[in-house]
Amino acid sequence: MPSLSGKVNETVEDQRPEIQGVNSSIYDFRYETHASFETDAGLTPEIVEQISKEKNDPDWMREFRLKSLEIYQKTPVPNWGPPLDGLNMDQIITYVRPDTPMRGKWSEVPDDIKNTFERLGIPDAEQKSLAGVGAQYDSEVVYHNVKDEVARQGVIYTDMESALRGPYADLVKEKFMHLVPPTDHKFAALHGAVWSGGSFVYVPAGVHVDIPLQSYFRLNAAGAGQFEHTLIIVEPGAYLHFIEGCSAPKYNVANLHAGCVELYVGKGARLRYSTIENWSKNMYNLNTKRALVEDDGIMEWVSGSFGSHISYLYPMTILKGNNSHMDFTGITFAGKTQALDTGAKVVHNGKNTSSHISTKSISKDGGICVYRSEVIIGKDAIGAKSSVNCDSLMLDSKSRSDTIPAMDVRNADSDVGHEAKIGRISDEAIFYLMSRGLSEEDARAMIVSGFAEPVAKELPLEYAVEMNNLIKLEMDGSTF
Repeated sequence: MPSLSGKVNETVEDQRPEIQGVNSSIYDFRYETHASFETDAGLTPEIVEQISKEKNDPDWMREFRLKSLEIYQKTPVPNWGPPLDGLNMDQIITYVRPDTPMRGKWSEVPDDIKNTFERLGIPDAEQKSLAGVGAQYDSEVVYHNVKDEVARQGVIYTDMESALRGPYADLVKEKFMHLVPPTDHKFAALHGAVWSGGSFVYVPAGVHVDIPLQSYFRLNAAGAGQFEHTLIIVEPGAYLHFIEGCSAPKYNVANLHAGCVELYVGKGARLRYSTIENWSKNMYNLNTKRALVEDDGIMEWVSGSFGSHISYLYPMTILKGNNSHMDFTGITFAGKTQALDTGAKVVHNGKNTSSHISTKSISKDGGICVYRSEVIIGKDAIGAKSSVNCDSLMLDSKSRSDTIPAMDVRNADSDVGHEAKIGRISDEAIFYLMSRGLSEEDARAMIVSGFAEPVAKELPLEYAVEMNNLIKLEMDGSTF
């Protein structure tokens, strides 16, 4: 499989202060795994059957899993992105059940798991700024709660297993992996075979959930995979902001994340989906996210991609309805040993649809950032408008940044534009800021902070602070 790695001017000595990478020490801790059950490593029909039995799946889900496994076995590994040579499914444990059932009270969560989420600030965030929280540890949701005032609005927010067997079971069966079918790509098929955990959200027509909901996914077990499924349905005229957080400690073996997110935005509805991912540097992050938007609907993505050894991540929006709209704002940071291939995709099918994609990437210490996008304007998408803007900042001569946009326009009555800027911090900008009294280190820090600011301002304050902490850079001992 071709590698995107490259060497640029490595013989040129750079005398400027070294810029350090993301300080993720607050996330890089772990506790001994106390699993009540886990499968053997590998991927076989017997293991898939075992997962289905342990989860008490209905018959249709068991058959769906086995069919997905067949598709996985027949589908080739992608050969157009960062290399996946270090990922061996024979060594991945696909299901690890923590030694606790799901709890509705934080005080009832076992101490080791509770301490993990407390160190990540989840209970504090729930009290201050969230309407509901789901916390997943390895393969299962261990805590789930939604505020009474939100539940009284008719909002359903629960774990996927409960939704699969509860009053909304028929709706789950209708929508599950409909937007992202197992035939989509190899790791979508893998997800269909071994998925576990995740969130189900249903917002009734006309209901505005004024405070965000959040799910947080923590992978603690070494050599394991996490395959949560998120399904959100926002009915006509409703509004929801959903926040997703992810992290894992660092191990010297490969871990895998292959989750799936399916979002349905009804007529005149609006959904904002914010993600801050900080996986460890041994993680292969092969996540799939997709939204379907009806007439006059609005889909907003805010994405922060940090950590992981390899990432393939391209949230996709299908603008099915007339006058529907999509906004995507994202930032990616790649340091040493990292190749992060990220971007977005949008399909314009309805009339007078519009989309805007704005991304930032930062690479340092040999890290590789690739921006990959696709804009498709269908033949019936008369009056469609789309603009794409991607800015890349390389902090040293060893790093790399590539931009790979694709535009597929199938009618003449549309307006599509793309702009890309790739560069390094200019000596002129540093000189100007130093002339205003800043040190060289502070000048560089200010430029990087300003570069990321358009993404930070799209997040609630608490999460903007978290994102800024994730992209802290150290310069000769100074931090910002």
